[in-house]
Amino acid sequence: MTWAFFGTDEFSITVLETLKKEGLLPDLIVTVPDRPKGRKLIIAPPLAKVWAQENNLDFVQPESLKNLQESEAQKITGQAFDFFLVASYGKIIPQTILDLPTKGTLNIHPSLLPQYRGSTPIESAILNSELQTGVTIMLVDAQMDHGPILGQETIDLSGEETSSVLANDLAQKGAILLAKILPAWLEEKITPVEQNHELATFTKKIAKEDGQINLEDSAILNYRRYRAFQPWPGVYTTITHRQKSIRLNIKKARLAGELFIIERVTPEGKKEMSWEEFQRGIKNSSK
Repeated sequence: MTWAFFGTDEFSITVLETLKKEGLLPDLIVTVPDRPKGRKLIIAPPLAKVWAQENNLDFVQPESLKNLQESEAQKITGQAFDFFLVASYGKIIPQTILDLPTKGTLNIHPSLLPQYRGSTPIESAILNSELQTGVTIMLVDAQMDHGPILGQETIDLSGEETSSVLANDLAQKGAILLAKILPAWLEEKITPVEQNHELATFTKKIAKEDGQINLEDSAILNYRRYRAFQPWPGVYTTITHRQKSIRLNIKKARLAGELFIIERVTPEGKKEMSWEEFQRGIKNSSK
């Protein structure tokens, strides 16, 4: 069995680690180029590249799959693959690439398709206070999250999960489900089931500005945003002190009844502190 993995971030790494425990290691990892990160814009490799190096696996980082360099094309198109697996790759894969493997290109998508197609299904499930979500193994086609389904697994939500915790859980469950159904798929014992496209819902991209919350809003709504936007973009609010606007990044919060309780904050330009410490500082500076 020869296969390639397309992925980039923490979700991808959790999938890879789980598949490794199941005895499945890709022959090639396709990920994105190194990019500037952080305030200092230091060039850093994607997590999938680091994982490939740590596991002595071949990898490639094309800027575009539509215009492959010769060395990139040799790795992706120059050998016979049984299947490709995509998990949080983050780039468009052209049909010419999707059609290369003999058994097609599979995707681990963290929602119960056709619900929550798009790039933010985990955040959307939390924001919409879903009682359940899940993971889908699908056969990728030319449209976004549109292809037929090979398998799904449902999980119940407690109402306390953050996006990072839920993503880790779904990545693990998705990888285990893939490992379970893969032999039957390769032996052509699974018939993919077309999605009910009339029931499809779509997610929207999240911007940094979406993390701003108004403390006058519903506590439940603010707590959903706090949970959904962890770790990125995080949530913040602004307060006015001495005619100056202060941005507060909310690092830790909880819901107590109908109250949104802030526990730790990072005022702009300062270190992280408790909410009580911040309030004392405001009170003392007002004297």
